[in-house]
Amino acid sequence: MKPYRRFAIPSGQAGQLPLYVETIGTVREAGRIARSTGYPYYHWLQTLSGEGAFIVDGRRHSLPAGSGMMIAPGVPHVYEPVTDLWETAYLTFGGAAAGTMLLALGLIEPAPIRWETASPPDGYLQGMLDRIEADDDLFGLEASADAYRFLLTLRRHGRSGRQDSAARASEKLRPLIEWMERRYPDPDAGLTEMREVLGMPASTMNELFRRAFGQSPYNYLIDLRIRKAKEMLIGRPQETVSRIASLAGFRDASHFVATFRRKAGLTPDKFRQLYE
Repeated sequence: MKPYRRFAIPSGQAGQLPLYVETIGTVREAGRIARSTGYPYYHWLQTLSGEGAFIVDGRRHSLPAGSGMMIAPGVPHVYEPVTDLWETAYLTFGGAAAGTMLLALGLIEPAPIRWETASPPDGYLQGMLDRIEADDDLFGLEASADAYRFLLTLRRHGRSGRQDSAARASEKLRPLIEWMERRYPDPDAGLTEMREVLGMPASTMNELFRRAFGQSPYNYLIDLRIRKAKEMLIGRPQETVSRIASLAGFRDASHFVATFRRKAGLTPDKFRQLYE
């Protein structure tokens, strides 16, 4: 194995991508890591050699070689070595579509994912590191594409002891996700209708979304509107910002601009200029 490596992907345009990499690396875990408020991005951790343990939702999971875990943003967790030598590879990522992708791939539940020895997930992240070292990926575009391929690789080769549970959770959320895709242009779409779509108490709905996406259903809807607005800013250059605000479900342009700047780090006009 090469010396331990770590890369923080340059921000550039990466933060505007549906899926973008924050950090990637390999490390020898030296001790217990406890995050009482979770991590701000999706966090994948897999064992390269030795064995570790991951504790989340009060459950302790063993992570020998050929296994890993995915944790959503903001979910408290602990991980620690079990053997004297525990070498890991990790990938942290975000993006407006990250949660939806994980949900569709059945990778959203915080449970160990395992695969056969010498199958593609074993060396994929090390290959990503090699490609990052070799390329000048200023905007994180190649890393983003590589991360998506990695998730597909996990879906194809990985197995989870809680796949049935993940499938049930996905099916519970799917009607609301599809409803949001249809209703996002309506500024009156809100929590009351969301509860009616799922037919469950607000507390249950919020907990399910927190575990899946690390945020509330309403914040997910806002992120969806911003994502749709980005698509229109790029794909409809003739439309005014005010018109796009209306089409994306915002009541007025000033609220849209303020929300867009808070979420994307720049104004809609500046974002559009990146793609002219």
